[in-house]
Amino acid sequence: MKKVVTFGEVMMRLAPPGFAKFTQAHSLNVVYGGTEANVAVSLAYFGCQTAHVTRFPDHALGQAAAATLRYHGVDTSHIRFGHGRLGLYFLETGAVSRASQIIYDRYDSAFSLLQPGDFDWKTILSGADWFHWSGITPALSQYAADCLLEAIQTANRLGVRVSGDIYFRSNLWKYGKTPQEILPDLTAGCDLVLGNQQNFEELYGVEATSFEDACRKMQQKFPRIQYFTDTERQSISASHNRLTAKLFDGSTRYSSEVYDITHIIDRIGGGDAYLAGLIYSLLATNDPQYAVEFGAAASALKHTVEGDANLVTVAEVEALVGGDSSGRLRR
Repeated sequence: MKKVVTFGEVMMRLAPPGFAKFTQAHSLNVVYGGTEANVAVSLAYFGCQTAHVTRFPDHALGQAAAATLRYHGVDTSHIRFGHGRLGLYFLETGAVSRASQIIYDRYDSAFSLLQPGDFDWKTILSGADWFHWSGITPALSQYAADCLLEAIQTANRLGVRVSGDIYFRSNLWKYGKTPQEILPDLTAGCDLVLGNQQNFEELYGVEATSFEDACRKMQQKFPRIQYFTDTERQSISASHNRLTAKLFDGSTRYSSEVYDITHIIDRIGGGDAYLAGLIYSLLATNDPQYAVEFGAAASALKHTVEGDANLVTVAEVEALVGGDSSGRLRR
């Protein structure tokens, strides 16, 4: 069984039931999620051994968030509890021509207050096959960025493969450092990077004529990186998207089928579902073409699942990869 470790903040998601607007809400549904934890949950449903590392407030809400991760099969034994608050985000789910919207309330969260040395990364990553992070984590505080760098460097020393989702949420960087100052050192330790041509230019000064050209130039700067990947989404409406994915290894581009998602239930976490599918397939088969197909199909299925995380099985994803999109009743 492959072991994957993820690191990042988990928030409470509060949303009006169904497709109600905030102004209509008399109650809010509670879900716990965060981009890296979403990857861990999805991989647990694929049969991987997963562990999520984070810091929660030491009260009932922090315990509830940790319990949710355990319920979905994620190891929470390395989670720390302390002062601070639980980060929140509020989601209003759109439909047809009305867009969804998110409001964040995560300042001074327990996770942002963590300290370097809070985690014994050598122990946590012992026996792991993969470590995953995102650009949201180092945006939250210098301490979070320092902890993440320590984790990546430890993973490199132990031979653990590392993936980084470098979409960095520019509005979160409020502690005096810019993404351009922090992300290059983190990216240098990656084997796989999720990002686009604009990211590569904005963050690393890579000017290129295409995604493939940008990736080749990124490999010159960061020779450890083996794969670059991204998804492409065409939003016909809030309820109807088309989704495809691509993976580039420095010489060959691999592209998935285009998935026409006509009745979106919940698109939050679609990128996390893609990365979980991609990581799973690369660990299981090391076949880049199949990996990008499996990842895209996993993401397409996530759009049918309520909540932040993708709760589908390998068999369900394999059926869609094989062309079965009928949704026929199974008995």
